[in-house]
Amino acid sequence: MELLNLDCQGQSLRLEGSMAGWQLLFWNNTPISRRDAGSDFDGISEHQFELQNKQGETLQCRLETEVLWDPVKVSYRFYMGEQLVADGEHGRELMEKQVPQAPIRQEKRSFSIIGLGALGLKLLKSAKVIKVVMAGASLAAYSWFFSIPFALALIFCLVVHEYGHIRAMKHFGLKTKGIYLIPFVGGLALSDERINTRWQDVCISLMGPFFGLGLSLLSLIAYWVTGSMFFAGLSAFNALLNLFNLLPILPLDGGHVLKSIAFSMNSLAGLLVCGAAAAGGIWLSYYFGLALLGFLLIIGSVEVFFEWRGRHHSLLLPLDRYGQIVSALWYSLTLGGLTAIIWYFHGMGDALLGLPLKVLQS
Repeated sequence: MELLNLDCQGQSLRLEGSMAGWQLLFWNNTPISRRDAGSDFDGISEHQFELQNKQGETLQCRLETEVLWDPVKVSYRFYMGEQLVADGEHGRELMEKQVPQAPIRQEKRSFSIIGLGALGLKLLKSAKVIKVVMAGASLAAYSWFFSIPFALALIFCLVVHEYGHIRAMKHFGLKTKGIYLIPFVGGLALSDERINTRWQDVCISLMGPFFGLGLSLLSLIAYWVTGSMFFAGLSAFNALLNLFNLLPILPLDGGHVLKSIAFSMNSLAGLLVCGAAAAGGIWLSYYFGLALLGFLLIIGSVEVFFEWRGRHHSLLLPLDRYGQIVSALWYSLTLGGLTAIIWYFHGMGDALLGLPLKVLQS
């Protein structure tokens, strides 16, 4: 993540780093100093390098920084020679507004058949033809194996889920490419820009299942009002679809949430608390006979441990303690709400409506 970006005498001084102490210093996008990650990193670092001034003189430069992660605060002092050029400090608010730096690529342009093909593909994308074709292919595939009403209902559930991701992306000011429906895979919400905080990753990941939970609740209310089994089936199977996306394995939404929490914990105590919560979820799963959910929670717990060990590779601004708690509660409540809906319809005694719970019990 970007820790510091200064304008020094018309030149750019940028420092990128991670929680474990890895740092890379750039002068006008050129790397000039590096610090490797280490288990003994206490947040204090110093970068020394040489620069030439306008008179052609070589100056010994030094950047001193102190980085705290909970709460996030970066203090800095930059010296050119013996002169203090810049100093100050900033926190999470400024870092969350950063735009990730993308390398500038120099590409040679030449006429070729491949180039014309790529241009044609871009034209198709700009005309949204690919989205229409993939949506039609999804409708045809689901209709072939099931029925047209079922296919339309399934696509509607997928679109609502992916729209939740899109709304979250737009909330953070990210440009979106829209929703793509992929036959027998599901849907995909794409963005033109990269995120730069773990909170953005959590919100974007959870808003899909959260919108799905809202759809299941509205369908449940519609069933209570009308007594139509269509709304009952829509509520139950949509809950199963979104519950599947909350499983704590990548690349599903639940995997992204738990990865963000694990990457943000900078102490063993946080990992133990997360492990205790996962153990509680596993016990509840087996107590209520949800064997599949409990098994996948075990896999997710192991994955969280390995993600935590590799957290120093992350360049995204981590969650603070409050963010970790909110993310865990949001995830748990969404998971619990979807499970409760599935359990409710199982209790009605209808074989078809009880199928989602049987999947979880398998």
